[in-house]
Amino acid sequence: MRILGAIIINAMVLSLALGASAENSPWEKLNSQVVSLYLQGNYAQATTLAQESLKLAEKTFAPEHPNILTSLNNLGLLYKTQGMYTQAEPLYKRALAIAEKTYGPDHPAVVASLNNLAELAKAQARYDQAELLYKHALAIRQNHFGPVHPKVALSLSNLAGLYTAQANYAKAESLYKQALAICEKTFDTNHPAAAQLLNNLAALHQSQGQFPQAESLYGRALTICDKTFGPDHPTTAALLNNMASFYKLQHKFTEAQNFCQRALLIRQKTFGANHPAVAQSLNNMGSIYQSQGKLTEAETFYTNALKIWEKTLGPEHPDTAAALNNLAILNCCRHKYVKAERLFTRALEITEKTLGPAHPEVIAMLENMTQCCRKNGNPQQAEKLLQQINQIKSGKIPPIK
Repeated sequence: MRILGAIIINAMVLSLALGASAENSPWEKLNSQVVSLYLQGNYAQATTLAQESLKLAEKTFAPEHPNILTSLNNLGLLYKTQGMYTQAEPLYKRALAIAEKTYGPDHPAVVASLNNLAELAKAQARYDQAELLYKHALAIRQNHFGPVHPKVALSLSNLAGLYTAQANYAKAESLYKQALAICEKTFDTNHPAAAQLLNNLAALHQSQGQFPQAESLYGRALTICDKTFGPDHPTTAALLNNMASFYKLQHKFTEAQNFCQRALLIRQKTFGANHPAVAQSLNNMGSIYQSQGKLTEAETFYTNALKIWEKTLGPEHPDTAAALNNLAILNCCRHKYVKAERLFTRALEITEKTLGPAHPEVIAMLENMTQCCRKNGNPQQAEKLLQQINQIKSGKIPPIK
């Protein structure tokens, strides 16, 4: 069965913007609170204030003022972070329209909105749409900055990440290498941007089972992170988290547990005990223990991760669904099939609602449910689930638009 929820560092981390208003204006004070709450993982309160920030910006500034653009993108990102994709999309589209009207459709200032929409489409497995948006952003940057520029490298990396998600590894590797060459030429081999790309290349090799290449790249990235950020920085923790997943995949559980524990301690120290990043490390620790057959310990980690994600991201977020899926698998392994079925059903309902009925995560959960039914001696239900999987794969259940 497939355990869900291990997350690779993104090629480009979208963050909330502070805006461009006069310092200490009411809007800037409110928006600064939004950013602070976002960084703390307090997304519900941040969203409430972001909604107020947008209303204040609309009341205070002209319709195409940069601060309205900032408020739209920030609220959109908060919705996306919480899995509220239908709420995020119109905000991102409105921000893009303002940026194109203000700066022109081919101005670099438009790229942030294009990338936001692309990230949203990618999260929902709308890969064709995401590809068009990423390519548009890349073309703008290449035309404006030339072919060898750090921002061009960012767009190449974003597009490579999309191809990785589609298992188009040859295309992804070529783009990552182009991006890395640009970064190393523009900065040096020990720049944080190089560490990010080395991590992404390592994850790419890991996906293909090319473990020696992946290990070398992860090691180079970790050396840069330790040197640039320090051993106790959240960026270092994110890389340690990925390395834990890498070693777990090879059944090197001691190394996996050590890396994951180090990442967990950094995140707890930096963010506090109830941050979504802490939940991610707890979830990954649960996966490591489960792989060793230590189901009691695994259940504790999964349950704690679920509580944090439910509190910070909400009860209907894809990460919450992933934690439910993992607990369901664990209960299936313990032959607690009724409880497993209940958890699977809830996880599936969330995933279908947030990501759509034809998303790859839906298929993964249905496959897990099928295996659980077979173990439970329920071949009729397993056959029904298998038919549903085949319908999705054949395109009879359309993806979300």
